[in-house]
Amino acid sequence: MPFTKISTNKLKNRFLQTDVLISSSIIVILLIMIIPFPPMLMDFFLALNVSLSIIVMLVAFYTLKPLEFAVFPGMLLILTLFRLSLNIASTRLILSEGYAGSVIESFGGFIVQGNYVIGIIIFAVLIIINFVVITKGATRIAEVGARFTLDAMPGKQMSIDADLSAGLITDQEAKHRREEIAREADFYGAMDGASKFVRGDVIAGLLITCINIIGGLVIGTVQNGMEIGEAAKLYTLLTIGDGLVSQIPALLISTAAGLIVSRAASEGNLSEELVSQLLGDPKTLMLGAFFVLFLGIMPGMPFIPFALMGGLFITLAYKRHEDEEQEKTAEAQQQELPEGETDSVEDYLLLDTLELEIGYSLISMVEEQQGGDLLDRITSLRKQLASELGIIIPSVRIRDNVQLDANRYIIKMRGIEQGDGELLPDYHLALVPSDFDANIQGIETKDPTFGMDAIWVSGKNKSEAEKFGLSVIEAGAVITTHLMEVLKKNAHKLIDRQMVKRLVDNIEEQSPALVEELVPEGMRIGEIQKVLKRLLRERIPINNLVTILETLADHCPQTQNTDILTEYCRASLSEIITKRFVGEDNEIVVVMMGSNLESRLIQQAQQGGLNANTLGLEPSLVEQLYKNASSTFEDMIHQGYDPVLLTSPVLRHTLFEFLAPILPDINVLSYNDISQNVQFQTFDRLHLEQAELNEAATV
Repeated sequence: MPFTKISTNKLKNRFLQTDVLISSSIIVILLIMIIPFPPMLMDFFLALNVSLSIIVMLVAFYTLKPLEFAVFPGMLLILTLFRLSLNIASTRLILSEGYAGSVIESFGGFIVQGNYVIGIIIFAVLIIINFVVITKGATRIAEVGARFTLDAMPGKQMSIDADLSAGLITDQEAKHRREEIAREADFYGAMDGASKFVRGDVIAGLLITCINIIGGLVIGTVQNGMEIGEAAKLYTLLTIGDGLVSQIPALLISTAAGLIVSRAASEGNLSEELVSQLLGDPKTLMLGAFFVLFLGIMPGMPFIPFALMGGLFITLAYKRHEDEEQEKTAEAQQQELPEGETDSVEDYLLLDTLELEIGYSLISMVEEQQGGDLLDRITSLRKQLASELGIIIPSVRIRDNVQLDANRYIIKMRGIEQGDGELLPDYHLALVPSDFDANIQGIETKDPTFGMDAIWVSGKNKSEAEKFGLSVIEAGAVITTHLMEVLKKNAHKLIDRQMVKRLVDNIEEQSPALVEELVPEGMRIGEIQKVLKRLLRERIPINNLVTILETLADHCPQTQNTDILTEYCRASLSEIITKRFVGEDNEIVVVMMGSNLESRLIQQAQQGGLNANTLGLEPSLVEQLYKNASSTFEDMIHQGYDPVLLTSPVLRHTLFEFLAPILPDINVLSYNDISQNVQFQTFDRLHLEQAELNEAATV
């Protein structure tokens, strides 16, 4: 008995599931075509058909984007099949019983006033409106939308790849955007086919109506012995009622299909856009009111209707004008200082940490009303860099500078220019390799980030550049990529004591014992800042801040020397450092120090005579060492390797300070920075002639 009860409940729950009910409804639709139903049940099905059509049209009306109603193509087939099954069932009742329920009788009697001639005319007008106007237009829009969507897919995919390469979006965001593009293409392709259902439904409704009229006349006169006029009145009225009750839902569904496929460029629901775009300009409303009133005073024209419409337009124009004045007043009040405050001179002494100055032609890239997405891109950029580097990227203040060229921009950090470039907002930047010889129409330029040869191509030439395999980047991605490289290069300049305090406080929530041990007895915030700045200057992320603080807590009791503490931290982060340079064969290609030169420098370091300016060498030797280093590392870069110098931990920091002014991209590693399971491959050795070293040592 308990087993039977549990099984019954499970069966009941499964039957009441939505997917089971919907799939079962398809079977019911097929049964309607086959099994005769009483007129009362037909009334219910016809009312359901009208109700569903109204709901579908309202949903389409308030849908913001087509993909929000992605189920529409499949649902269109089900609703079409449902209407056709009702046509078959109503035809059976009309021809067999001469009565098909109250709904059809009301449409055939009350709506057309019992006159089948009027009913035929109304039915014909509905067919023309639905078939010639709405269905044909919706079908054409669906065809064009499907073609254009498929043509635009490669460009959209390239844009996603460019944003992903620039670090503006994550892998998950890129995957989501690719899926959305695929869904959009599938939707328009499905709508292109589904619109044929609507067109076929109209034709089927017209044919069924003609067949019903002819069949009713034959059955009424031949089988039932009715007069031809009586038979025509009875069966024609019922058939027209059946046609009207079928065509009105079909008209609603066709309208919904037209609304869905024509809303590609909309940003709000249709009612909001109609009010804002059609009735949003008071000047247009006043001109319209003038012409409407002018028509009203023309001889023979009824004045009252035109006067009412003109008065309505004037009222709307006046109200819209008042709304605009209130908006302007509110904006002006927001820009003014609060009462009791004055414009302080001290405010002008504070420099913005990060600032982006743009020419007036680039303002459209910032303003969302003009389709600009630069603010969103910068927000994503700040999040990505915070995750990669482990620091809090300050907000970027964007200013328009009338003194700049229209297409120029400048990136500043605390008032000092760090980078600049020029953009063409409506163009795309195609990066051109050195061996590229194809002729592409565009404006030659240089990539502002890396100085590579590039071409600004217009939208119509973008696909041509992509066919040649060139990387094509939007103007917004160009400026954010440049900003990202500037921030990575100057990350050590961004980290101040306040930021370090926030980072340490964040760690304290997770590891309170660590922070209590280190701060303030072990090290002050300023001392921790120096270590973090050293790491960031050599492009080592500090996102593993717990490990860094643990290392400082372990070694700060023995020494407070920032250089030594930084080397300890680098050793703790050796796996992270190694990962940057190791190749697929688990090797790091490095330049080694010549043994004689390294021994000489270590000896000077132990004697305390090593400095980063000259390494204790004569000027001629310094110049010779600079030349040898430049030549060696240029060859290394040309062969596709990262410029890495491997040396003793005692010399590492001093050599970096010595070489960084002439080789900004140099990476100086010590043996402690490399994981033990990684092999070295020596690219070359950095040395001076033995005779020159001996002479310098003698001096």
